[in-house]
Amino acid sequence: MFDIRAVRDAPEAFDEAMRKRSFDPAAQRLIDLDDARRAIVTRLQEAQTRRNASSKAIGRAKAAKNEAEAARLIEEVATLKADIQKDEDAEREASAALEAALASLPNIPLDDVPEGEDEAANVELRRVGKPPAFGFRPRWHDELGEALGMMDVEKAGQIAGARFTILTGKLARLERALGQFMVDLHTGEHGYTEVSPPLLVRDAALFGTAQLPKFAEDQFRTTDDRWLIPTAEVPLTNLVRESILEAEALPMRVTALTPCFRSEAGSAGRDTRGMLRQHQFTKCELVSITTPETSLDEQERMTGCAEAVLKALGLAYRVIVLSTGDMGFGARRTYDIEVWLPGQGTYREISSVSLCGDFQARRMGARYRPGPDAPPQYVHTLNGSGVAVGRALVAVMENYQDEDGGIRVPDVLVPYAGFDRIEPDKG
Repeated sequence: MFDIRAVRDAPEAFDEAMRKRSFDPAAQRLIDLDDARRAIVTRLQEAQTRRNASSKAIGRAKAAKNEAEAARLIEEVATLKADIQKDEDAEREASAALEAALASLPNIPLDDVPEGEDEAANVELRRVGKPPAFGFRPRWHDELGEALGMMDVEKAGQIAGARFTILTGKLARLERALGQFMVDLHTGEHGYTEVSPPLLVRDAALFGTAQLPKFAEDQFRTTDDRWLIPTAEVPLTNLVRESILEAEALPMRVTALTPCFRSEAGSAGRDTRGMLRQHQFTKCELVSITTPETSLDEQERMTGCAEAVLKALGLAYRVIVLSTGDMGFGARRTYDIEVWLPGQGTYREISSVSLCGDFQARRMGARYRPGPDAPPQYVHTLNGSGVAVGRALVAVMENYQDEDGGIRVPDVLVPYAGFDRIEPDKG
């Protein structure tokens, strides 16, 4: 969400930012909507002033026993009341139209974000770790899981449909171990506070983090008009909605390990194999609420927290900065972390860390007070995966497989899993 005053102050710069996001120029349309709203407000104020003046004049006319003047003024006040009611309705409609137009536009990218229409314009920042070398053809995770008898996509499809997976035995426990390890790492070493948030949210929560109204088809809605969370970013960021925080409370860093639900409406035919793109998955989410002065550094810090998970697991990965056409609607800059998957022979996303500036804060009414006598300002919000648990399981399975189909458990996970290897069925 944007401040219309900022659009009015720099319409050319605003349109240039929209162009970078592959959106049509919008500044003049927004200014026209605001002009219409302002005209109604001016007319409404003038009518209220006349009504107040006429109401006072009625008393004077009656005191002077000028019944004809009093009657004329009473009729004038009645007319003004009706006009005021109409203009109040018109002002609400004009304000709603302006807000809807502002809410439909994506965030403005930072100057250092590479410009481009899609992922082809993304820029690699660094690679960490060396992909393992195998003396055999590394298998996909679903091949491994099905051969172990611990992953069943077919049965999940019978129960729930496509894009679901059933894990059993040691694979199910390894997935749980990964999530617990991530939360312990972020709370114990990175200063995040663990939260157990609602998995169902109202419209306002999704609007606040910019999933609504534009991306309604990507969400699952319940019969009582709530929404299943697509990510814990939604409830975690909304913890500060309609609040004025003290500066001393920032940065606020919270994490949650939750199921997430996405309809994947725009991904028909993509990543249908295995566990890469599911309707239901588990993710460890990181959210930071900061001041404008510290948000750039916070994004670097948060990215480092996500990277620490992959380093501890001994997984090779790369970090890229997404282009203006590939990053999310609410982001000003996004770093993607992509983990190496030997089965596919490529890097795949396992975490996205986004700086949203005050874009979400304006939609939520989330502010802070810089000093005792300072007026409130909007906070900056950031969110990131720390990391996606299902994809981490995929990465561990594929990177730690051996020729006979067994899977070695990374050392850091052994205390959580209770075993150091998943053995194939020799029978």
